[in-house]
Amino acid sequence: MHFLITAGPTREWLDPVRFLSNPSSGKMGYALAQAARETGATVMLVSGPVTVATPRGVERVLVETAAEMAREVFRRAKRADIIILSAAVADWTPAARARQKMKKETDGKRKTKLVLTLKPTVDIAATLGKSLRPSQVLVGFAAETQRVEANARGKLERKNFDMIVANDVSRPGVGFGSDRNEIIIIGRDGSVERPRRAGKLALARRILRRACAIHAGKAGLS
Repeated sequence: MHFLITAGPTREWLDPVRFLSNPSSGKMGYALAQAARETGATVMLVSGPVTVATPRGVERVLVETAAEMAREVFRRAKRADIIILSAAVADWTPAARARQKMKKETDGKRKTKLVLTLKPTVDIAATLGKSLRPSQVLVGFAAETQRVEANARGKLERKNFDMIVANDVSRPGVGFGSDRNEIIIIGRDGSVERPRRAGKLALARRILRRACAIHAGKAGLS
């Protein structure tokens, strides 16, 4: 069994000293990589910038931007049996990166505003969803702040996920950077699981069991 897992945030640079990003710690993705390795599987982890230690036996590739993550994921996707997209990838990136630090003053005069032009990043999930082999499993994540289950179901359909893991990152104790999580697991077959709040490794093992069950079903039909 071969897993491809993404984790952490991306950074989209405005100039040499500033970037757009998010607070993702990568803890959930790294827990998934550890849980997958515990099964004896081959695990490739494509990670944004985090401070989490790489689980023993897991091969890790470090990236920084959404474009870099897309390139590394697409390069490895064909070999994977199960692909889990837990990274918090930027949806937007600056249309142009300033070569020098953007100053708040020009000719001694303080600027009153700064207007940024952004362009969409590559949609990794949607691209993979269109090119899966019949036996491959694609698992997505949805970090939401409202209408969590409804928004996750919509994302599952749009991206052609086999299952999606959703959580409300606005809730205390289970948001970005926390050691515990509270999730909803939604399958393409309409199934819904609501595990109790737990540590991320325990939840990762549960997610892995569900993903492996889906893969076994697909492999049996192919």
